[in-house]
Amino acid sequence: MTIHFQHELEKIKKRILALGSIVEERVRMAVKAIDTDDLPMVEQLINTDYEVDEMEVEIEEECLKVLALYQPVAVDLRFLISVIKINNDLERIADEAVNIAQRVQVIHDSERGAFPFDYATMGEKVQLMLKKSLDAFVNLDLDLAFNVLTRDDEIDAMHRNAYDSAKKTVTEEPHRVKFFMNSYLISRHLERIGDHATNIAEEVIYLIEGQIVRHEKF
Repeated sequence: MTIHFQHELEKIKKRILALGSIVEERVRMAVKAIDTDDLPMVEQLINTDYEVDEMEVEIEEECLKVLALYQPVAVDLRFLISVIKINNDLERIADEAVNIAQRVQVIHDSERGAFPFDYATMGEKVQLMLKKSLDAFVNLDLDLAFNVLTRDDEIDAMHRNAYDSAKKTVTEEPHRVKFFMNSYLISRHLERIGDHATNIAEEVIYLIEGQIVRHEKF
């Protein structure tokens, strides 16, 4: 039974890492679309969202099946609990990538101007947070997981700056309110990706140390 159990755990790990790679690519595409206004890419992101949803359900079902069949304890139990939560965060990140794509669609059809905020920098930073959180999971790297947690405040500050910039430009150019409000929402979706990457890092810490660090300041 032990051999079969370890085989099942390894299969689940491969599937969650495959999902992680797909989600990373979708975030990359969404961030690129902000700058390029690439509508075919935007439509691809929106129309294929179901693929991530299906993978998320399948991975959760596999975890629940293993929990029921083998009743694992200690680190194996923590692994399955962490995967279920990471799985959910990855699906939510993919949803935020779709949300960004939808904002790009709306902006394309509105009277637009120069973005009031540098989304490229914010996009690069949240992509790095996601990559580091997944790398921490793969390598069980505690230091890397904590490093992700320290970056969340910076993303929050950038989101606040985006709000202030949008508010100022709406006042100055009220005829382009649709463009400015949707560009602000992009920062909100990027900030949420950073939040979910932070959640993944927190689950890695729980997996390694058995310590719940949610709501702690770093």
